Amino acid sequence: MKLLFVADPLAGFKIHKDSTFAMMREAARRGHALYACEPHELSWQRGGRVEAQTRQVSLTGASGYGVTDWYRTVNEGRIALADFDAVVMRQDPPFDSEYFYATHLLGRAEAEGARVFNSPKALRDHPEKLAILEFPEFIAPTLVTRSAADVRRFHDEHRDIILKPLDGMGGMGIFRVKDDGLNLGSIIETLNRDGAQTVMVQKYLPAITAGDKRVLVIGGRPVPYSLARIPQGSEIRGNLAAGGKGVAQPLSERDREIAETIGPQLAARGLLLIGLDVIGDQLTEINVTSPTCFQEITDQTGFDVAAMFVEALEGAAPSR
Repeated sequence: MKLLFVADPLAGFKIHKDSTFAMMREAARRGHALYACEPHELSWQRGGRVEAQTRQVSLTGASGYGVTDWYRTVNEGRIALADFDAVVMRQDPPFDSEYFYATHLLGRAEAEGARVFNSPKALRDHPEKLAILEFPEFIAPTLVTRSAADVRRFHDEHRDIILKPLDGMGGMGIFRVKDDGLNLGSIIETLNRDGAQTVMVQKYLPAITAGDKRVLVIGGRPVPYSLARIPQGSEIRGNLAAGGKGVAQPLSERDREIAETIGPQLAARGLLLIGLDVIGDQLTEINVTSPTCFQEITDQTGFDVAAMFVEALEGAAPSR
């Protein structure tokens, strides 16, 4: 297969833990040709097709912490996305205006015959914080609002709450307000900006001390292990980017119930890979842009997550 990865700059990959690198390494092991571009290199012109300034890369075999010479460029050139067997969209959040525009170019490429994973339309239709609203049976008490008064009423009811922006990633902008309401007004002002910005508020889940579990679902099927991202010290966030410790563990019955209910539905909409965030037995987010934790799970359990992904990709987009 001829694969194009639309991703952040390759030179910035931390290959000791990067999931896109794990995908590329497994694809190369299976003999697939690897190409890469950045989102800003996508373009379309009347009379033509959606193209990208791409570079074909080969992997050097180098690995480890801090390694930068893990790939070399074989050649470069403009190639229509429809000429690839599959296009894998792996740009990291935030889902800002430029990300949104990129999904429209990718959608145009789909109309021209490209096979894009995850589906551009599905990426737009499933914002990572708000996608959980479709599955209220699995989530904790949750409020989405621009109203400061609504937030205060929610705190009055639940007494210990988490507030977060809808466009955050890696634990950015997450606040906890306990029963005493200390700094609630200031936090509302920071996140809500006098009603200009929507916020999500959720009841605090004490089970976070055991970890914020990342449950990966590939082709509608759950990976049998989650990665529990456990907050360290006085931190309330388990995100690895916020210093959380990742501990792989078998899925619980509840994890599997959530994954086996949601996974097939979202796979049918073009979401080949999703990452469910679960605290205790409650779903808190559905990650669709570039779910991670492949290498951490594989390193700790021996289960090859990247192989499961590439096998699903091969099944969804067989060579033409």
